[in-house]
Amino acid sequence: MPITTGFLNKQSQKRAAPEHERVILTQFTELGLAEPVLKAITAEGYTNPTPIQAQAIPALLKGRDVVGIAQTGTGKTAAFVLPLLSLLATKPSRPAPRTARVLILAPTRELAAQIADSVRTYGSHMRPSVAVVVGGVKPGAQIKQMSRGVDFLIATPGRLLDHMDTRAISLADTTAVVLDEADQMMDLGFMPAIRKVMAAVPSKRQTLLFSATMPKPIRALADDFLRDPIEIAVTPESKPVERIEQAVYMIKGNAKPDFLAELLAADDMDRAIVFTRTKHGADKVVRHLGNNGLYAEAIHGNKSQNQRIRALDAFKSGKAPILVATDIAARGIDVDGVSHVINFDMPNISESYVHRIGRTARAGKSGIAISLVGNDERAYLRDIEKLTGKSISRLDPPAGTALDLSLPEEEGPHKQQRNGGRSRAGGGGSRGGHSRNGGGSRSPGGKPKSAGSSQGGKKFGGKPGGQRPARSGGGNSGGGAAPTRSRGSWSPASS
Repeated sequence: MPITTGFLNKQSQKRAAPEHERVILTQFTELGLAEPVLKAITAEGYTNPTPIQAQAIPALLKGRDVVGIAQTGTGKTAAFVLPLLSLLATKPSRPAPRTARVLILAPTRELAAQIADSVRTYGSHMRPSVAVVVGGVKPGAQIKQMSRGVDFLIATPGRLLDHMDTRAISLADTTAVVLDEADQMMDLGFMPAIRKVMAAVPSKRQTLLFSATMPKPIRALADDFLRDPIEIAVTPESKPVERIEQAVYMIKGNAKPDFLAELLAADDMDRAIVFTRTKHGADKVVRHLGNNGLYAEAIHGNKSQNQRIRALDAFKSGKAPILVATDIAARGIDVDGVSHVINFDMPNISESYVHRIGRTARAGKSGIAISLVGNDERAYLRDIEKLTGKSISRLDPPAGTALDLSLPEEEGPHKQQRNGGRSRAGGGGSRGGHSRNGGGSRSPGGKPKSAGSSQGGKKFGGKPGGQRPARSGGGNSGGGAAPTRSRGSWSPASS
C-alpha cells in the first residue's frame, strides 16, 4: 500500500466528490491568483486545487473574511497562503520596521515552521520577507529579524505577546490575520493571548479562521473578530477520514508495551506515529521499543527545539521509522508516507482522536489507525465513537492480555472539557505555551514523496478476525518482549 502525502493535489480526484465538495473552478489558473504565485505552483507540478482551496481562494482574493472548516490533510495552509501572496503581489510595499503586513497565528512550533516553508515555496518568485516567532529559542534573532519589518509574520501566541510587550513587534500596520488550527489553540489555552493579539491589530483588516472542528467557543471567536465571513466547510465536522481503516484492541494496560512492540515489528509497518497521553509516557515507550530492537524518536513539549527538529528530521528521512508523540504532533505535522497511527494511550479529548489519525491517509491515500484501549479508557472510546458516529472494529489481542469487560471500569485520567483551558494531553499551553512553540520543518507542500510501500496483505500487524500480529521472530504467546525487527532500517545500529 504505497502512501504518499501531498499538500496540493496534482491530479483530479478519481472518485466522485460529495455534493458539498463539487466546485466549478478546477484549475489554479481559473482562481484569479497573481502570476508570480501561479508560476510557483506550476514549478511544483500542481494544477488542481483541493475543495477547500477552490472555494476559499476566490473569496479571499475579493477581500472577504473566511471561516474554513476542513480536516487535516485537505490543503488548508495553501488555501490561505496562495491568496495572501497574491494580494501582496498586487500591492507591493516595504514594511515599516518592527511591523508585519500579514500575521499568521499557529498553535505549535512545528506548524509555524511548516507554514513559513509554504510561504517561501509559493512566494519563490516574489521572495517575501518571512519571520517565525516562536518559543523554545532565544529571542535575540527574532528581534533582529523583526527590526527590519516583514511581509509575513508566523507566530505562536505566547512568544508574540512577549515581543509585543517589549515593543519589539508592532501590529499597527497588519492588514490580514490568519488564525490557523483555531480549535487546537483553544485546547492549548491560547484564547486569552489571541484576544490580546487581536486587540492590537487594526480593525480594518482581513481575518481568516481555519479549524478542523467548530465548537461553540470557536464560533464565538469568529463572531467577535470576523466581519460577515464566508463559511466554507468541505468535510463533515469531526468525522475521521473515510479512507482510514480503524481498529481497537481491548487490552490490559500492563500488556500494552510488549504488544505495541509486537505490532511495530510486523512487516507491513512502513512508518508509524505512536501517540501517548503524557510526555513521560512517550519517553518510556521509546525506551521500551529500543530495548526490543526498534528505533523510535520522541517529540513532546519537554523536548528542546533542536531535539524536536532532529526527531522530526529522522522520522521524515526514514532513519527513525517510528515517532512517539504527545498531542503536540496531532496537528500540522505533515510527514509523507505514514502508514499507521497507533494510539498507545487513548486521548481524553475526543476531537484529538480525529486529529491523531489524520496523520495517515493523506492526499487521497489510505491508512490504518490502531487503538489500544485499557480498562480506564473505555469511556474515552465510547465518546470517540459518539463523536464520529462510527463503531470501531474490535480485534482480539494476544491470549491472556484481553480485558475482562465484565469487570467495573476504572476511572481514567481527567477528561478535558472544551472550555478553552489547558489540555492535559501532553504539550498543553501556558500563558504563551513557550515550551511548545518552535522549529521543525516539512516538505512545503511540494511534490508528494513515496515512503515505500507495505506488503499489502497484512492489516493491523496480522489478519483481521482475532489472529495475532505477524512476528518477525520468536517470543512467547503472552505478549512478552517483541523480537528484534529483521529490516535493517528499523534498527538503531543501521542508522
